[in-house]
Amino acid sequence: MGISSLFPVQVAVWQETIGPGLFERDLCINSPTGSGKTLSYALPIVQTLSNRAVRCLRALVVLPTRDLALQVNSARCKYCCKNIFGLIADHSIAEMCVQFDSLLFISLPQVKDVFAAIAPAVGLSVGLAVGQSSIADEISELIKRPKLEAGICYDPEDVLQELQSAVDILVATPGRLMDHINATRGFTLEHLCYLVVDETDRLLREAYQAWLPTVLQLTRSDNENRFSDASTFLPSAFGSLKTIRRCGVERGFKDKPYPRLVKMVLSATLTQDPNKLAQLDLHHPLFLTTGETRYKLPERLESYKLICESKLKPLYLVALLQSLGEEKCIVFTSSVESTHRLCTLLNHFGELRIKIKEYSGLQRQSVRSKTLKAFREGKIQVLVSSDAMTRGMDVEGVNNVVNYDKPAYIKTYIHRAGRTARAGQLGRCFTLLHKDEVKRFKKLLQKADNDSCPIHSIPSSLIESLRPVYKSGDV
Repeated sequence: MGISSLFPVQVAVWQETIGPGLFERDLCINSPTGSGKTLSYALPIVQTLSNRAVRCLRALVVLPTRDLALQVNSARCKYCCKNIFGLIADHSIAEMCVQFDSLLFISLPQVKDVFAAIAPAVGLSVGLAVGQSSIADEISELIKRPKLEAGICYDPEDVLQELQSAVDILVATPGRLMDHINATRGFTLEHLCYLVVDETDRLLREAYQAWLPTVLQLTRSDNENRFSDASTFLPSAFGSLKTIRRCGVERGFKDKPYPRLVKMVLSATLTQDPNKLAQLDLHHPLFLTTGETRYKLPERLESYKLICESKLKPLYLVALLQSLGEEKCIVFTSSVESTHRLCTLLNHFGELRIKIKEYSGLQRQSVRSKTLKAFREGKIQVLVSSDAMTRGMDVEGVNNVVNYDKPAYIKTYIHRAGRTARAGQLGRCFTLLHKDEVKRFKKLLQKADNDSCPIHSIPSSLIESLRPVYKSGDV
């Protein structure tokens, strides 16, 4: 993969899993976007499972929603005929029809790609259950069915017992995971060793069909299953598989081994609220963070504020984009409506001479995918987006992020700014502010322990030169 050294979060997790820690405690990982969290849990999971003898589902990674950058066929709501991007499994019809812009799209395919890059080398198979294809197609990928000889009558119960998992590791959304739990024959979590909850804050905030209590119940060991003989966890050669989770040692149980589901929970803004974390039933949790504060910005991010006259705010943005030239840039707005209006306005300024496109929940899936592909390839220099891109989206070479609308919360600022300065690279985040917003914005940044946000000046002459076009009615 071209990786010669690990990032700090990857080293820390390795030491607590494969190193001296040996998975003795569940891990809560709070680390900035772009710091390498995905590989931090993928490496130890693949390493630990590399000696498995029988294929069954042993590691589950759950994220809120699938990445809409994936090339998939969009679905339509049968009630209002709006495109809902095949996400019915993860959201109710009502939510999907009225809250397009509230969705935060996580890059599940990227998570799967990280596993797929390292797992095959040790004979492990990785699956994806996110609703990008039909449930039948997913079942065929996840479940291995026995080959039946023609002319022989089989007992349906015997055939059911022979159904086996075709994957060792599964990356899933909560809704589609529940679909498989409730309806897919042969799909089981009884052998699960590792549960990863990525973007934990979002997953704890929304119920998602009660996926978490369901998973915990299905993987919880009863007292009578706390065996002292390790051979009990080996699969039978003639019957169905027994539970083969990793044996841990529960402190307070006099060193008696028992099967324990190891959990790792991660976010760039991970909560430390005991009441929220209690839902995860963590085992002696260890909190790993890159700093003393909960909210942490990328190490090489430079933050700037741009003080604007209220009525001339679009001109300040045009002038800023002119100064940035052809560098890749994402401009964030507060809503899909603002995204469309701003993109339309920017494209009327011929002086920019850069390609600008919008990216929002009001667009068809095919349009979004085409736009993002062109942005990745550098055919588009500026992407105007709503907050649909604030979490998990990793586009290489984004040099600048611009907050056209001031983020209301520090979480939003962190996830927006995290689209640049990823993996130790340099990046800049500009926030356009009215004079009466400066004090509140300063307090917001202090929550991330950031007191350094100098003013980025735009020459008044440049703003004045844009006024005629702006007032002419052509914009």
